Amino acid sequence: MKSHRVGRVVEILATLQSGKNYTASQLAKILGTSRRTIYRDLKELGAIGVSYHYDARTGGYTMEPEFFLPPVDLNLQKALGLLLLVHKTGEQLQMPLKNSALLAALKIENNLPAKIRRHCEAALRSISWQSPAQAPMSELDKTFTQLQEAIARKQKVNIQYHSLFEGEDIELELCPYHLLYNQRAWYVVGLSSMHNSVRTFKLNRIREMKTLDQRFADEEDFDLSEYLGRAWSMMPEGRIYNVKLRFLPKVAQNVAEVQWHSTQKTTFNNDGSATMEFRVDGLGEIAWWILGYGDQVQVLRPAKLRQKIIETAKNMAALNSYI
Repeated sequence: MKSHRVGRVVEILATLQSGKNYTASQLAKILGTSRRTIYRDLKELGAIGVSYHYDARTGGYTMEPEFFLPPVDLNLQKALGLLLLVHKTGEQLQMPLKNSALLAALKIENNLPAKIRRHCEAALRSISWQSPAQAPMSELDKTFTQLQEAIARKQKVNIQYHSLFEGEDIELELCPYHLLYNQRAWYVVGLSSMHNSVRTFKLNRIREMKTLDQRFADEEDFDLSEYLGRAWSMMPEGRIYNVKLRFLPKVAQNVAEVQWHSTQKTTFNNDGSATMEFRVDGLGEIAWWILGYGDQVQVLRPAKLRQKIIETAKNMAALNSYI
């Protein structure tokens, strides 16, 4: 829900909470907007599960009293934090059960003291959140909920999955252990029958999924942090490398401001460049990250990583020289 509409939508809820019957024209007059806007807001409220009724005889709208929560005890900071999470970050991230979260926030917001509610509405208008590019997923709620229930009940699932590695659709049984949001998308981590090992599968590549009656052994000893180990992001390769990079002055400060890895060590040099060192599991993921900095980074070690970057750069040059 767009931030500039939040205050108006909450005002509609507050108005209908009175128990009176209001027409679209009356709501438009109260809120200082058009009937068309009111219809659009009501439609959006209905889409996220707000229970209101239209009386064809009077042409007015009413709302079920039980929709509303009892008054909540939130101070200004807590209220703003909650609404910021839902109305700003939540609307742009690929969050599962997003509409349910928005509905809960609207219920809470509607019962805030008027002074706190007005302050939050004003604050939200002056705050924006620009999320990175993400993998779209039309069935995120359904897939996420099905996997979460399978994890809770220790049930296996059968999935048809589009594998980029195999270059085709594959079918396997999965013992799902953990759901993970990383690198702009949602993943499920679990034991794959095809690979006979713990693997990571991207949710938006799951073509079909069926929960099976079969249960799997309790994996209380599964630790996501231990599984990921020192992978640069989420794909451990089984070998630790000492990586040393030199970032040129143009990007050095910008790169050093971010904690990219738990093992990161940064040293600024007299010429304004920065030397950064990492101990990472595998070179594939960090290589793609390095390439993103183009000619502003040097690979000092290991030699294997330096050669990988050189070969990729040569292939890029060759590919683009034909255009």
